[in-house]
Amino acid sequence: QVQLVESGGGLVQAGGSLRLSCAASGRTFSRYAMGWFRQAPGKEREFVAAISWSASSVYYADSARGRFTISRDNGKNMVYLQMNSLKPEDTAVYYCAACRVFSASLNEYDYWGQGTQVTVSS
Repeated sequence: QVQLVESGGGLVQAGGSLRLSCAASGRTFSRYAMGWFRQAPGKEREFVAAISWSASSVYYADSARGRFTISRDNGKNMVYLQMNSLKPEDTAVYYCAACRVFSASLNEYDYWGQGTQVTVSS
């Protein structure tokens, strides 16, 4: 069992940066790949970034590549999403999730946090 709590969301102007954090509980955190997803109003939840359990592999959605960086600290049971050059279209609720395999597929993820709101003003 893994419990996830996101933080770090907020209101930022276009071009600004935010760093999202995800705190995980559970002794087996380091065995899970982790991902970030987002859901904008009226839209389906979509993949943003994923990182393998060892952090040796990362993968980004096209919309995030080059602007966002996913990282993890297994010693602290934390996952991060550094978001730079934010755009109004990045506005969404951002969720972290845990998965037993390294995947970009929402359906593969077993555990989800409650989400944190990110709003980017133009």
